[in-house]
Amino acid sequence: MVNLQHNDLSHVVAADRAHVWHHLSQHKQYETADPRVFVEGRGMRLWDTNGREYLDAVSGGVWTVNVGYGRESIADAVRDQLVRLNYYAGAAGNVPAAQFAKRLIQKMPGMSRVYYSNSGSEANEKAYKMVRQIAARRHGGRKWKILYRDRDYHGTTIGTLATSGQDQRAAQYGPYPDGFVRVPHCLEYRAQWDVENYGQRAADAIEEVILREGPDTVGAIVLEPITAGGGVIVPPEGYWPRVQEICRKYDILLHIDEVVCGLGRTGRWFGYQHYGIQPDIVTMAKGLASGYAAISCTVTTEAVFEMFKDDASDPMGYFRDISTFGGCTAGPVAALENMRIIEDEGLLENTVAMGERVLGNLRALQERHAVIGDVRGKGLFCGAELVADRATKEPLDERCVQAVVADCLAQGVIIGATNRSLPGFNNTLCLSPALIATAPDIDRITDAIDRALTRVMA
Repeated sequence: MVNLQHNDLSHVVAADRAHVWHHLSQHKQYETADPRVFVEGRGMRLWDTNGREYLDAVSGGVWTVNVGYGRESIADAVRDQLVRLNYYAGAAGNVPAAQFAKRLIQKMPGMSRVYYSNSGSEANEKAYKMVRQIAARRHGGRKWKILYRDRDYHGTTIGTLATSGQDQRAAQYGPYPDGFVRVPHCLEYRAQWDVENYGQRAADAIEEVILREGPDTVGAIVLEPITAGGGVIVPPEGYWPRVQEICRKYDILLHIDEVVCGLGRTGRWFGYQHYGIQPDIVTMAKGLASGYAAISCTVTTEAVFEMFKDDASDPMGYFRDISTFGGCTAGPVAALENMRIIEDEGLLENTVAMGERVLGNLRALQERHAVIGDVRGKGLFCGAELVADRATKEPLDERCVQAVVADCLAQGVIIGATNRSLPGFNNTLCLSPALIATAPDIDRITDAIDRALTRVMA
């Protein structure tokens, strides 16, 4: 237990209320209540300005702190690097950026090049620019369209919001640029087709969109390996092999967005590695350095990279992009130490074991609570969809869903739920505890959900 009671931090709370514009927050509430301000973290525990302890089951709120709070070795590595060399723009190299790129590629057979930036949104934006430039240089501007999937999310910039399969995320921020085309989601629990091989049918729907748009107009498709904020959707069996087949058939680049799933969240280094597919572009952020420094990567095959260096005489031929802080230098150092911790502490194996415990516990709760319609996930990335009626699958009112989240918070356990994402379908509880989670941690999380459901649904 961290003792903060001897420090009066009311002035910090006052400064927060007066000057900080929080993410994802309606600030009217802070006219009558204090904003929550965290002071310290250790492992999976957080303490706020009142000294209250919380068990964090969402890894920093957005699936980020994969190796837990208070890792002195990461902080020390960053500090030492900043003293040695804090910054030079990515037009030149630096030692940690080169070292981490090499280590990362060793985990990604078939990939070869790492382009650094700062956030998942930015990493995806870079990929979109690559696709557009390839279209201009290689296809006479034709293969410029980028497909994205209903319920998936790829970032908060205008460009990435144009590929938001979550309508509430994108609402009121348009108009958006042209050339981004939606394909159907693959959640079998919310089936769109009455077929036996649902995974293949959901993938076939992508081909139908390609044929409608014209294969010579489509340059890439961006997909999360497992949909995150859209409801923790694990694609059905048969989906991914068929997606790969379709991309190769029509010469479409396969871009996998690993911003949430990457760096161990699903029990493998990357979510796509569960499915035996070979992407052309992979983007990542969040758990890449577990939140100890800002870093994201856009990783490509050598074939993609070569398309930007074939004609040295063309002044417009290379990838004319820059990210001011991308790869400079704290991010790669933190990512190197983060990767070492995952390896040395066997956190991939722990993620598999604890993920099975989460899913087992949630399925046991499903037996006791009719409000749990579906349980799904992979590794320490799990969801429970709440319904008002199991027979009809009518979604539970999101006010009740948020009441469950609030009840868990009152118990000192922080869980998540789909939030301002899908009109009428913000009804999935989301769990993403750090990869260091223990069996007692998992049991405490699911016990809190059990009690919350009992109270809220009474």
